[in-house]
Amino acid sequence: PVWCVFILLTQICGLLGGHRQPHDKGMAVIVCRINVNGFEPMAKRLGHGRGITAGWRAGLVACLFTSGVWASEGATPAPSMPRDQSVARLDAVWVFPQRQAPAVVHPLNESKLAAEAAGTLLAWTVDVGDTVRKGQVLARIDPEDARLALQRAQAQRDAIQARLQLEEAQTRRTRELVAQGFLSAEALNQRETALATVRTELASVQALVATAQRALDKTTLRAPFDGSVRQRMAQAGEAVVPGTVLYVLTQSAAPRVTAQIAPSDLDSLRAARHVVLEAEGRDWPLRLDRALPVLNAPERTQTVRLAPAERAVTLLPGQAGTLRWQAVQPHVPPQLLVRRGDALGLFVVQGAGTAQTVRFTALPGAQEGRATPVGLPADTRLVVQGQSALRDGQTLPAGR
Repeated sequence: PVWCVFILLTQICGLLGGHRQPHDKGMAVIVCRINVNGFEPMAKRLGHGRGITAGWRAGLVACLFTSGVWASEGATPAPSMPRDQSVARLDAVWVFPQRQAPAVVHPLNESKLAAEAAGTLLAWTVDVGDTVRKGQVLARIDPEDARLALQRAQAQRDAIQARLQLEEAQTRRTRELVAQGFLSAEALNQRETALATVRTELASVQALVATAQRALDKTTLRAPFDGSVRQRMAQAGEAVVPGTVLYVLTQSAAPRVTAQIAPSDLDSLRAARHVVLEAEGRDWPLRLDRALPVLNAPERTQTVRLAPAERAVTLLPGQAGTLRWQAVQPHVPPQLLVRRGDALGLFVVQGAGTAQTVRFTALPGAQEGRATPVGLPADTRLVVQGQSALRDGQTLPAGR
């Protein structure tokens, strides 16, 4: 409580309210105790009077009015910014956060090698874990049926080639006889038509020979690239048909690193100068190869694929680690962000001198608990302490 003695005020009010009665020979002292709950007057007599005149009562009313005004003024704060806020330049508080995401090394190709011909599997030549070279034989299927089909096609080709030679000779002889006048031009047309027919038959049979040769080649399974055998399903003596998987082969060259990142981190990954895969106690330099233009549900993440930044880097398919990169665009720490309505943003100080105010600036794409990229000038002044209690447009006290 605050004790206030209103002596002078009551004396003035007594003079304005009328003459003192003859028996009022003393000076009244009105002692008032004022607090937020009300007004508690206590009257004391200094002298020989026996009561409080109308003037003194007027002074008491004035005291009550004054105390009510003071109480109401104490309950309504001034619209200026509270004193517990502090301001700093953006370049003094911004950060360049390091992003990370789990990542796995995948081979460029992991192929299921299946039989392309029907028959009995005679032998397989490599097992799980073996390293193979491109073109190396992996398995052999009984080629007898394919060899016989090739021989039949070749025999048909040879027969038609003999017919073709005969037709060519007869056509030449017919041209000579027509030139000598022994045969008509119609006879020559017939011979030339027969020759064209035989040539067409020969082209068809040659295609059959090529098809039979290809079927024979398919009885031998070969490695399509350099790699290693991950699985072997081939079993000697089994009957196989086209489509029966015999091996799973993993390509050893040019592996790719796959990671799932937040869509908001894609731009920073593209702009990053140094991207590494932290695995097996080492840092493997990488470069962004591509980003899939779809989101993975329900995680709402985006798949990115990265390749080794150097040719000497030898990643092993199946390795797992952490993808790390550092953003090159300035970010504001998450503790500076405040929510106003549906937006997250900062309080920016505008103006100079005594005309400084704070304005709320929303940051598109900002997320609670994460550093957010900012495109404001480096010398922008921000409220960095106590911003949660601010309102847009508040006045900044002098000296901030």
